Amino acid sequence: MQGNSNSQSRNPIHDELDFDVTTPLPAIQRMAMSPSDWQEDQLPPEPELKAGTTHLDIVRVVERLHRRSLDLMRTDLIKAGIIDLSPSQVMMLFTIGNADLSVRELIERGYYLGSNASYILKRLVEGEYIVRTTSERDRRSARVRLSEKGIALCETIKRIDRTYHQLVTRSEEETRDLEITFQTLMRLEKAWSNAVRYGEALIDE
Repeated sequence: MQGNSNSQSRNPIHDELDFDVTTPLPAIQRMAMSPSDWQEDQLPPEPELKAGTTHLDIVRVVERLHRRSLDLMRTDLIKAGIIDLSPSQVMMLFTIGNADLSVRELIERGYYLGSNASYILKRLVEGEYIVRTTSERDRRSARVRLSEKGIALCETIKRIDRTYHQLVTRSEEETRDLEITFQTLMRLEKAWSNAVRYGEALIDE
């Protein structure tokens, strides 16, 4: 009986399978601080630029950034007193956004696995962060949208995110670089999506 109680009381923030257990202690301590408290000597070194950056180099950076972004959001959620959701579950709220989506549309929009999406949706419904309705025509078809609580949480995350945005846009050059980075990542997403769907990367003429 005691084992079941411990299992039910697990914190979903610690259930993330992609938590980077190799994160050094100084880095974890730095993550718990506000970005405005960071000192220049505490910031991670900028990556060394090299000629002939490969596609695999970019893939590796994207993969590391994904893990680090979850670490960062996990810290922010704890600071905000949100302990019933994990970073991945919060990001699904942003995937839904202002839309009213079918579950299939949500899975396609966020590239989710069906089993993962079902689990996350269940947690979000239980936490009253989303509203799930079924079609009167087809009871098997469900649609989801953010609840007032879900909208409020997204606004909280957006306010926190403004601090990080300011951290990487301290000049016009950095702002321009960030926009170029976004456009490049969108182009990569399109190329990868084409490769998955059609078996090869389609290059725009």
